[in-house]
Amino acid sequence: MDQLPPDFFVSSLQFTKRVYQDVYPAINPTNPELGLTGKVVIITGASRGIGARGIVPAFARAGPKGIVLVGTNVDALQISEAGVKEANPSIKTLAVAADISDASSVAELFARVKDSFGHADILINNAAVRSGGGNIHEDKPEEWWRNFEVNTKGAFLLIQNFINALPTPSTPATIVNVVTAGAWGAYPQMSGYALSKLAALQLVAKVAAAYPNITAIALHPGLVETDMFHPSFRRFNLDSPALVGGTLVWLAGEKAKFLTGRTITSNWSVEDLTERKDEIEAGNLLKIGLQGKFGKEQFE
Repeated sequence: MDQLPPDFFVSSLQFTKRVYQDVYPAINPTNPELGLTGKVVIITGASRGIGARGIVPAFARAGPKGIVLVGTNVDALQISEAGVKEANPSIKTLAVAADISDASSVAELFARVKDSFGHADILINNAAVRSGGGNIHEDKPEEWWRNFEVNTKGAFLLIQNFINALPTPSTPATIVNVVTAGAWGAYPQMSGYALSKLAALQLVAKVAAAYPNITAIALHPGLVETDMFHPSFRRFNLDSPALVGGTLVWLAGEKAKFLTGRTITSNWSVEDLTERKDEIEAGNLLKIGLQGKFGKEQFE
């Protein structure tokens, strides 16, 4: 990758005329049009990385009724919770230490959400691990599979419990899975991580197809430096945590409904995406598929 330009991971994935690497007016969480008054949001991975530095602060500034902070580190969760209270004391918070790969732990999480709020309206599946990291012949099977336990099974358990907790089958809701461009790219030294995120990406397509009341979207956050950040990407232009947080707040609103079942990146202008709404829907764009010419007609 030494020969690639510093902006490669923005420009090579560019789908909109304008691209960004930091928060901009259309996704500023303080924009009244993005307000989440009365909503309850669950944010996993809220104790560290993009979650703590970008997603939690953004949703706190958007003013929902409640924020459920989910992570594995109790002390770090308390710091995130204190940050929400400092930003907006009127928001009710619930901090829950949970293992999202464990069904009973996730069930207990949603029991606590029910006791505190009744149900949640928005689920941000941000929690993830990047385990292993060699080429396939070098990876230890248990480390390779750990990616799927958290990034895939964990996302499934959270989505399943979230859907089951909705008051009615028609209750509007939003689910966003934070994924990676590696899900559709070829990065041989992170196959477990990338493939587990591909499964999480495809989960939103299944949810969108089965539940018309739910807006389900996958978001590639860009290159944000966290404790999971691979050193080989450090030479490229990095994105801010605030960019990811603001994009997620925008995705939780009404304007993003046309993106259900699709994958976008944080770098793309949401205004440009909205202008291309008809094209995206008509062309069934921004979805994973198999390339090729198919159908028996071509052989007749």
